[in-house]
Amino acid sequence: MLEDNSFSARFFPALLSVLRIITALLFMQHGLQKLFGIPAPPPGGMPPVLSLFGIAGMLEVFGGGLMLVGLFTRPVAFILSGEMAVAYFMAHAPQGFWPVLNKGELAVLYCFVFLFFWAAGGGQWSLDHPWQRNNGSSRSMTSA
Repeated sequence: MLEDNSFSARFFPALLSVLRIITALLFMQHGLQKLFGIPAPPPGGMPPVLSLFGIAGMLEVFGGGLMLVGLFTRPVAFILSGEMAVAYFMAHAPQGFWPVLNKGELAVLYCFVFLFFWAAGGGQWSLDHPWQRNNGSSRSMTSA
């Protein structure tokens, strides 16, 4: 719980939005690489769109775009968190236990950051924010 007059309480809503925007921009790069070869083709070449890798790319581009603008933040974050958990256990965990050795630390980090957004929402600079305020369903990290 954050105190109402603390530095953290004043800046948390804005910083939550900044974290969401930066995370979304970085996440979308993975999907753009898989689907369009931008900024460079993925190792192993372009995947078929209807493959597991191609579907992951679609989730990353379109889900990342929704996260970028903060629309349907909580359900999209939940889906993307699950995608990253699946990616870790399918692609990285079989290569060994330690994420730093199996190159899965980014998947783990995205998984838990998206899980955080599922719980916290998109912040004050999201398209969800005005709707949540009008419906009285906004959860505040400063209240108990």
